[in-house]
Amino acid sequence: MRFISLGSGSRGNATLIESAAVRVLVDCGFGIREMERRLGLAGVDPASVEALLITHEHGDHLRGAIPFARRHGARLLGSNGTFRGIDIDSRVRFEAINPHADGIPLADITVHPIPVPHDSREPVQYLFAADGKRFGMLTDAGSITPHAVERLRGCDALMLECNHDPDMLRDGPYPWSLKRRVAGDHGHLSNRQAAQLLAGLDTARLRWLAAAHLSEKNNRPELALRALLEVDHGLEERIRILSQDRISDWCEV
Repeated sequence: MRFISLGSGSRGNATLIESAAVRVLVDCGFGIREMERRLGLAGVDPASVEALLITHEHGDHLRGAIPFARRHGARLLGSNGTFRGIDIDSRVRFEAINPHADGIPLADITVHPIPVPHDSREPVQYLFAADGKRFGMLTDAGSITPHAVERLRGCDALMLECNHDPDMLRDGPYPWSLKRRVAGDHGHLSNRQAAQLLAGLDTARLRWLAAAHLSEKNNRPELALRALLEVDHGLEERIRILSQDRISDWCEV
């Protein structure tokens, strides 16, 4: 199993996971032409994507999902709450998932949903397991839950939200209402919160740690990196800071 970020941030998010038998896209927050362009840069035929998992209905995760599923025939999966918040095209195969399901098989990958606190209808993140390896994703969560920590134990790779530096958010350009939303229990994880979660995991097992969803106004890559390295300095060669405008390298799990 391996994964690649096609973009991560407030203007669009998409992650591709593939195994020997299946390609799965998590979120499609770019317009369809841009999504196809980024997949091309990754060397992936859009028609080869079997399933598109949606985390929640916000535009930076959903924008191109329905056009992509319609054009390329991908299965569209997400929680009932998520799909109640969007207009579903009758030509798209929609499959509701239980956020508390123990495991959803997609060919040789088993998907484990992770309910998270975020200001949307029924948001979920995902853990992917294949061939004894585990890749976890946790972004767009305002706080850390015991269930999320338990789900992410034993991961071989992790994509973890490092959205903002609390001081930069406090002193930054956002109106106070938006600052409160971002920093609230249903907003986004700060660098400090990401480090707190990381401290509860077995970092020695992590082959990759991808810092995701960095705010362009309220964070800097070096601040996110510093917070994560304070947990385990041995992670330095295994950390990747994801970009809004560039795809990442492929990461083997």
